[in-house]
Amino acid sequence: MPDILEEAKVIINGARREEYGSVTESFGKLAKMWSLILDYEVTPSQVCLCMIGLKITRELNMHKRDNLVDLAGYSKLLSMLEGDEEAPVGGSANEAQS
Repeated sequence: MPDILEEAKVIINGARREEYGSVTESFGKLAKMWSLILDYEVTPSQVCLCMIGLKITRELNMHKRDNLVDLAGYSKLLSMLEGDEEAPVGGSANEAQS
């Protein structure tokens, strides 16, 4: 079984990015949608924080390895959205997936 951090890295830099587009684009769309629903401005970083909260809540209910992989992935994406980390080699933060 691969390391959780390595598994998250493979997911956010591979299939998810291909399926959903860049983290900036996909979380930006979610932020706009949630802003309309909530009648309150939501940022892409706040979307990521909410997804982290969702995974923590699920893990509190029942342990599932996928929750931990997703927590690692969302943490990496949040760091990229905040400009703390660079996107994968050959890409930009706008190309990282969600």
